[in-house]
Amino acid sequence: MTVARPLKLSEVLEEVGMSRAAFDRMRARGKAPRIRKLPNGQLRVRRADLDAWWEECELPAA
Repeated sequence: MTVARPLKLSEVLEEVGMSRAAFDRMRARGKAPRIRKLPNGQLRVRRADLDAWWEECELPAA
């Protein structure tokens, strides 16, 4: 079984089409995907966490 590598924050921002400032505001409000901070200070997001966040963003059918 292959484990997907965590995404860099730049990869997440590109995928969701969001600026770093907007993402940081979402994080401050607790509305961003779950993030892991590495010992060197870099941020990573697991694919499963990003996918779950996308699901939460989905609007119900009218």
